[in-house]
Amino acid sequence: MMDMLGARQGQMQDMKHGEKNVSMHYRVPTRGLLGFRSAGLTATRGTVVTNTLFAGYFPLAANIRQRDRGSLIAWEDGMAVTYGLRNAWERGILFIEAMTPVYEGMIIGEHARPDDLEVNVSKTKHLTNFRMRAVDNDTSRLPTIRRMSLDECIEFINDDEMVEVTPESVRMRKKTLKKDERQKVASAAKKVE
Repeated sequence: MMDMLGARQGQMQDMKHGEKNVSMHYRVPTRGLLGFRSAGLTATRGTVVTNTLFAGYFPLAANIRQRDRGSLIAWEDGMAVTYGLRNAWERGILFIEAMTPVYEGMIIGEHARPDDLEVNVSKTKHLTNFRMRAVDNDTSRLPTIRRMSLDECIEFINDDEMVEVTPESVRMRKKTLKKDERQKVASAAKKVE
């Protein structure tokens, strides 16, 4: 817990040891607390209890470390199908399930590597006249997806990404949706550096 709060620019104010528990008081920027609850529950196997109070306004803390993995981005507009999601699942963690409408530039998962990867989740399996074994043809089973809350989405995004909130859903997307335009923006940023 101390490492997690330290990475979020938290400063310990007090620590008390009880018989079976430890009480820690931290001063953490609000942006450092985004997504902390679920991460804390996972790290402590559900035994952490958090309480937050507004302490006041302070100078901006140092940058909070962003994630070290890239995004899985939808390649084209369409409907996500199980076959396409299975191919994407091999490259990272998915945030959407089958039959979810997607559009070009929408973030559909977290890549296992540091760079972003575009995947075609609308890709269907080509039909042939040959019958396949049931094991090869069964694409209905996918691993569970990671459901992202608004806090987790805000914590997840990088500087070139946005959170899109509608009455029906919370989605993440790239600021620039088209791949060609994203490449131009990235090359222009490299020239400035």
